[in-house]
Amino acid sequence: MRVYFCNRQRVQSSVTVYMKNLAAADFFLCLCLPLRIANYASSSETMRNIYCSFGATGFYINMYASILFMDFIAANRYLKIARPLETHTLQTVRAARHISVATWISLLALSSVYLILFLKTSWSYTYTSEKMGCEALHSPQLSLAYKITHSVSMVVFIFVLVSLIGLYWLTLQKIREAQLSTQATSSKNMFKKSKRNMLVLVLVFCVCFVPYHLVRLPYAFIKLQTKSCTLQAVYVLKELTVLLSALNACLDPLIYFIFCKAFRAQLNLRKRGDSGISSDDKGNKRRMSNMLTYIETKVSTLRRESVI
Repeated sequence: MRVYFCNRQRVQSSVTVYMKNLAAADFFLCLCLPLRIANYASSSETMRNIYCSFGATGFYINMYASILFMDFIAANRYLKIARPLETHTLQTVRAARHISVATWISLLALSSVYLILFLKTSWSYTYTSEKMGCEALHSPQLSLAYKITHSVSMVVFIFVLVSLIGLYWLTLQKIREAQLSTQATSSKNMFKKSKRNMLVLVLVFCVCFVPYHLVRLPYAFIKLQTKSCTLQAVYVLKELTVLLSALNACLDPLIYFIFCKAFRAQLNLRKRGDSGISSDDKGNKRRMSNMLTYIETKVSTLRRESVI
């Protein structure tokens, strides 16, 4: 966080905006973990109320913020590969900032419904021994809001998962077309790097978030109809998948590293020979490289079609 935020460097791309929001989501999620630990380590009802109201709400806000910002990063990278010489409206810094603000506002609005209902109806609600976790404190009104919230969250997750897989497949198609049209080794290496970066993003997403969502929604709806021993087993499985989702905060720096040159530069992992080159020069060289690759691809395509 210090390396990524404590600098005077001007934000230069939409990816950087999304990266910083992703880093912020990871940071705030980590701040919620001590409350979660204290809740399980203590038998205090006050501690349980604090975690189940503020701690759990903050945890899930930042989890879904991470999910959405990873999708935005993937979409941005696809647009860069599909349209190397153009800047789509969604790739501008201004659009990225607006999308980021809208994302946070939407998540806060949805979660505030749960939080307000908890404070009004469940803060002093009688503990239900048949239920486990924060669900034991849920009033009937909050239980309904809880199910609706998780249903909406599942829809968001499925949309992001499908879009990530789709973007990865489309990226592979574009890279395959470009590789068939160019013979330059440098261009082929760039395509391989782009494919690797997208694959890492999809793998981190699937490892961290798919197991949790496979367990979370069924647990929210079927727990009242299951026997206590079965419920306890599903509850333990759900808690393990929550820990796996929190692992995302540890794996996201890998995404920062492979997607953001500024992040690598601030960690002093660039080659020393590049240290004297300004960011503007690098940007110009990158655009020139993209242009040459694009021209070479078009020329090769025209030759195959016997146009020239």
